[in-house]
Amino acid sequence: MELKTVRIEKPETTNFILGQSHFIKTVEDIHEAIVQTNPAMKFGLGFCESSGPALVRLTGNDPSLVELAKRNALALSCGHAFILFMENGFPVSILNTIKNIPEVCQIYCATANPAEVIVAETDQGRGIMGVIDGIRTKGVETEADVRSRKEILRTIGYKL
Repeated sequence: MELKTVRIEKPETTNFILGQSHFIKTVEDIHEAIVQTNPAMKFGLGFCESSGPALVRLTGNDPSLVELAKRNALALSCGHAFILFMENGFPVSILNTIKNIPEVCQIYCATANPAEVIVAETDQGRGIMGVIDGIRTKGVETEADVRSRKEILRTIGYKL
């Protein structure tokens, strides 16, 4: 077995969700879930088929995000992995909807942070072992940091 890291390539502010599923119907179900939950969201989805022709299956409503999903899914090439890039919305607005799709087994991360995926490769194929999401922790928040955090949440519409 060989361990590798695959850096997720994306614009700095673009959010993504990385997960694992178990069925090709995931492509249609995630597409439907997004347009029913947040019709204004722009998105692109890449799904790595795990058997048969072993293709990257694609969907979305924004050609540049579909292309981004295609490039990253190919770089991962891990069976049953999916990667969803989004704009005009945040993972928090659709994450529970996606987690409730029957085919979805696991969510590895939902972030706009720089991310690397730890991938194991064997003679059989490749699989996701984990994700490095963002940078190393620098300390513990102060009272000023708490106030700043709460202000950010209020700014994006959360009532505290």
